[in-house]
Formats: sequence, C-alpha cells, structure tokens
Amino acid sequence: MSAPIEDYALVGDLHTAALIGRDGAVDWTCLPRFDSPSCFSALLGDETHGSWQLGPAGDERVPATHRRYCGDTLVLESTWVTPNGTLRVTDFMPPSQGDAHIPRITRIVDAVSGRVTVRSRLRPRFDYGLVRPRVTSTGDRTAIVAGPDALWLDTQAATTVHDGVVCSDVDLSEGDRLSFTLAYADSHEAPPPALDPEEALTHTQTYWERWASKCTYRGKYREAVVRALITLKALTYAPTGAIVAAPTTSLPEEIGGNRNWDYRYCWLRDAAITLSTLLRSGYQQEARDWAAWLLRAVAGDPAKLQIMYSITGNRRLSEAELPHLPGYEDSLPVRVGNGAATQLQLDVHGEVIETLHRARRAGLGVGETAADLQIAFVEWLEHHWHEPDEGIWEVRGPRRQFVHSKVMAWVAVDRTIRLIESGAADGPLERWRELRDTIHREVCEKGYDKKRNTFTQSYGSKELDAALLLIPHMGFLPPDDKRVISTIEAVQRELLTPDGFVLRYRTAGEETGVDGLKGDEGAFLACSFWLADDLAMIGRTDEARELFERLLALRNDLGLLAEEWDPLRQRQVGNYPQAFSLLALVDTANVLTDESAEEHAAISARPSTSLAAPTPQEAL
Repeated sequence: MSAPIEDYALVGDLHTAALIGRDGAVDWTCLPRFDSPSCFSALLGDETHGSWQLGPAGDERVPATHRRYCGDTLVLESTWVTPNGTLRVTDFMPPSQGDAHIPRITRIVDAVSGRVTVRSRLRPRFDYGLVRPRVTSTGDRTAIVAGPDALWLDTQAATTVHDGVVCSDVDLSEGDRLSFTLAYADSHEAPPPALDPEEALTHTQTYWERWASKCTYRGKYREAVVRALITLKALTYAPTGAIVAAPTTSLPEEIGGNRNWDYRYCWLRDAAITLSTLLRSGYQQEARDWAAWLLRAVAGDPAKLQIMYSITGNRRLSEAELPHLPGYEDSLPVRVGNGAATQLQLDVHGEVIETLHRARRAGLGVGETAADLQIAFVEWLEHHWHEPDEGIWEVRGPRRQFVHSKVMAWVAVDRTIRLIESGAADGPLERWRELRDTIHREVCEKGYDKKRNTFTQSYGSKELDAALLLIPHMGFLPPDDKRVISTIEAVQRELLTPDGFVLRYRTAGEETGVDGLKGDEGAFLACSFWLADDLAMIGRTDEARELFERLLALRNDLGLLAEEWDPLRQRQVGNYPQAFSLLALVDTANVLTDESAEEHAAISARPSTSLAAPTPQEAL
C-alpha cells in the first residue's frame, strides 16, 4: 500500500523538486527539470521503480516521530526517536547560485542522543523507473550512469553495491554527523564538483528566509500564507519564471480510478490569480518573471493559442501512457504529457487578457507587444466566441457551450475596450462595445435557468459548475446581483460534499459523465476557496471564514495541499502539492484579512480607475 499523498514533504531548488515520505524515502524526483523523466518513481509503483530510503536501520520502514520545515524555509527536518537513541535527518536542495546550476539533494544525518544505526538504500531507476543504471564507486564518490543521465553520490559513509542498490549502514553516537549529497549531470559531462554540505545548508536556509521575509501579508493567517507562497516559489522554474501546476504526474483524482493527469506544465488559466497573488504578497519580481514567460509562451498566431505550455514555453506536450508503472494505489493509467494542451478552451484568451490588464494596473510595464497581442486575441475571439469548446475543466467528451467560457470571452473584450479607451491601443471601439453587450446578453439569456434561479454549466443544461462562482470575481455581474446570489446558493445545495466542500460538477460514477469520463473525483479545493470568497463578497463573512478555516485544516502537518479532497476516505487526492489550491488559499486569506466583505464586493465589481467604461449590467 502506498503512503497517503499528504504524507509527503516537498524540497526543491527552483529547477525541480523531490517528494520525501514520513519514512525518509525520496519516492519522486525528476532530474534535471520538473518535466524530465523521473529517476525516483516509487510514488507511482514501489521501491523497485526508484527510491532513496534514509533513516534508522530496522526490518521495516518506520515513519519519523515528528518532522517540520526549519522556520520559513524549504529545509525539511525529520526526527526518529528510537529505543536506542534519537536520529535527525535534514533534507534540502540548494537553490541555484548562477547560470550553471547543478541539481542536488543533500541529506545530513545527526545522532541527537544515544547510539543509532543509520541506513541508506539508494536505488535510482532512470526514465520513470524503467532503466537500471551502472553503478561504480571510487573512494568517497559513487557514479550512477545510464544513457544520457548520471548521478554522483558524495558521502563519508562506506558504501557497497548490491543488485544495483547503493547501501550504507553506519553506527552514529550522540554528536556524530554524516552527510549524503546526490548530484545530477549529463552523462557525457565531467563529474560535478563535490559540495560542502554545511555551506550548502547555510546558503539554502538564508535564501528561503530572505525570500519569505519579503511577504507583505501580516494578517491572521500569515503562517498558512507564507508556507503556501514558499511552496509556490518552489514550483517555479527559475530560468524562465514559469510555475508548474504540480511537480507530479498521475496522482489520481479518485483512488483506483483513471482520472490521472500530468501536471508538470504551466496552465494559462492560472495566470491571472498567480500574478495577483504575487503582487498582493510583495513579490514584484516574480510577477514580472511570470508575465514575461506568459508573453513569450503565447506569442504568435492567436488561433494557435494553447491552454498550457512547458516550463520553457514549448508547445508539444504529447500524451502517452507508461504501462510498466502500476500507478499510485493501482490507479491507472500513468500518463506523461497532456493531451488537453491542444483542446479549444475559449476561456484562456480571457485569462491571458485579464493577466495583462492586472499587470498594467500594477505598473509592470508589459509594453506595446502585449497590447498588440491583446488586440489580435479579441479579433480572433470576435469570430469564434460563439463556438462550443472543451471548457475550463478540459472535458474529454463532446464540446459544449460552457457558460464560464463565454464569461471569459466577455472579460477579454471588456478589458480590451478599457485598453483602447485609455489610449494605449487602437481598435474598433463601438463594434467591440456592441460585441461585449451581445456576449453578456446571450449568457444571461441562455446560460441562466430562470426556473431554478441559477446559471448552469452550459447553455440549456441542468448541470451546475463551480466555475460559475467566478462570475462576480470577473465583474461580469456584481456580487449583490440576485442571479449571483442564487447561483452561489445553488452551488451550496447541489455541489457540496457531505463535509461541506465543493465539487467542480457532478460526475456519473460507472456511467460516462458530462466530461466524457467514467468514475468520480474528490472535492476540488480551489473551488471550495472560491465559495469562501463569494460568501465574503455577499456579506456572509462568518460563513466564509468558517469554510476557509476548515479548508486550512485539510493541509498536512507541513502546510501542503493536493488538488482535491476525498470526502469518503478523508484524505488528499490528485497531483501534489498543487499550485492552484495554494494560490486560492492565499487569495482567500487576503479577502478575509485586508478588507470587509462589503469592500471586497465593491472592488470586485468596480471597473478599473481611469479605464472605466459602462458595463452591460449598468446598461441593463
């Protein structure tokens, strides 16, 4: 049986990351980048697919007695209290110090008291657990090579190699200290220089402490916000500024099910909330880097816009299955790549334009190129907004007239009208004002069920969709509009799990659902945060705060969240840790801290100053 998803801790170096279990096993790492093939894949199989176990020796793996991050850092400290003594392992990945970054996992072992035998079992398996490498040792250094990949282990411990496993068993007495450092290099390159683990630890701690100290949030939820922001920073690929949705692939949305996707890429729909979260939290440079990555990635023909790109902006994310991996708790298939990248999702144009709109308001200086791109997007949308698409949730079934997609098309046109009115771009102002009104009118007529008093997932459907909670966020309608309030209440009636969290939409179990898939999934945590936002917007602040604090209680002991929550098994599910969940957490903390519910509602509905234009609801 696999360890629960929430049993894992994250360490990272702004190029890639590692997941480390409570038992001290590194069970997932992709080297040298987030989207590289993994060399530790036990998370999606077992230790034979690659793992690095480090902890007290014994017949069975035992979980650490307690663990923590060292202050506001990404340095993990795990402690085992055994009958013979206390052992502490400090795990970290040193952030880059210049252009020639070498990914390293460093593990420092301390005997805190008594006498303890520490055991290391290093079993790398390249190419997602498929390739067993050649292992050779010379002095304090062990070389692990297969094809294009090489790992170099540096340690003071004596090592032996048995059946492709690098083994160490060392007796430590109180005060003894031992380190292991595993570095990656291309196999044709010279071995990387050995690292001083003590200097690397000091550098890593200092880096994260300084970064975290820039956070401007000072509210009641600072601990949760800072930990979420540190994790988001850890999901950043430093060379480009891109932020991956998660560092994992194929962690299931339903245990034993087939809703298993690769999230090691960058979704454009995360862009606006990412930018806002970084700006509100005091991270201007990260916001600039993210906006710059976005503009590079989406450059070109608007008709070729994708919903996601690689961390470098590559477009080819072809989806494939890995039949040699049994999957997390037998959840199959294991997928790499993501076929949704080529779907038609009309909301994405609105997300990109909303991001550019927010960037301008924050003074990030996105420039004329961004304005030209925005105009080109709306010229394309003018001829395509009325088409059905796969929607925000990337359905694998037939295209539909998704209400959220139409709302975001309205956002794209509205923000571009404001840009033209400001004098920063040229465009057919009157024609696009008419287009804005046409989209708004159609959504209100075809996307709203007057009998049930709620917006629906798609035109003429009976299904609800948690993405409808974003309508007041985007200013499509003000929070006090009765249609918004009744939709929020409909979501509460029809999309809540028994423990009060929000489903994206109703799935169909053994039948094929509206998303073209069989099976079910957990509550979507970002949607649950959206509900808390909406409740605050309509003045139900106590209810919003109660929901938010119950969501915080779902985090693991280190403050991490996956994509979803399984209300039956009472555990986290989906890829982990999930940027979208953490972004929504920070956003809701700001809503509940920085302003009253009434002020937030007013801000959400207000056109931007100096770019104000009559909105369709005002015309109505």
